[in-house]
Amino acid sequence: MSLIAAALALALQAQAAPNPNDWWDAKIQRPAPELEPLAGRRLEGGENLPTVQNGVDPLLYRLWGLQPLENQILEPGEVIIEFWRRPALRVRQVVARITVRRDGKAFIQARAGLGCCAPEIARRVDINARLPSSEPFRELATLPTWDTPSRVAVLDGKGSIASLCLDGVSWDVTLLTHERSRHLRRACDGAEIGQIVGILTPLLAAVRGRDPRIDVLLPRGVDLEADRRAYEAHIAAGGRLEGFKVP
Repeated sequence: MSLIAAALALALQAQAAPNPNDWWDAKIQRPAPELEPLAGRRLEGGENLPTVQNGVDPLLYRLWGLQPLENQILEPGEVIIEFWRRPALRVRQVVARITVRRDGKAFIQARAGLGCCAPEIARRVDINARLPSSEPFRELATLPTWDTPSRVAVLDGKGSIASLCLDGVSWDVTLLTHERSRHLRRACDGAEIGQIVGILTPLLAAVRGRDPRIDVLLPRGVDLEADRRAYEAHIAAGGRLEGFKVP
């Protein structure tokens, strides 16, 4: 062994072992706003967060690399709108969240992955970006659609269930503001989905074109006109969407 190599070996041996507490005590860097648009906020005394009831467990959000909605602190005028796309017979899911802050900035966080068969979300694809405008999403928060029942059954003009859907895609959309939270689930029936097309279309437009691996899971892109027409035809024929509660 050369003198230089021997000296290096002695120097390495002389180095103190790393302090394991450094792993835990090291300062955590504040994330970029594209990753966490509302990072660093705390509730003021006496404030309470709106209750979120959209069927998504807080730990499931973390598996997708998202802060749980239950933890998001919004100021008056701020908005979060989120959708989940879940095929009935496949595990390739898409989730997207739009956050509009009081400073006028808007951000998108979108995820896609396999929601099955592994401890983690397999093949997860992440999008984190700032959007050019917040106005389309502020307007979404005021749509009367949010005041419709959370879950509905499609009834024909005689009050019978119009169809039984076993295949297709279900959509969950959630609205969170400083004042309230609303959740709507619409299953694969076109008349159901057609009722929330006004919400879904701008959200899908914000996602499309950012990553082809997500685009391929949205084969219809932002074109939900067939669902809109199905809903309008159903209502025109005397049918209705009747709310119900899951036991």
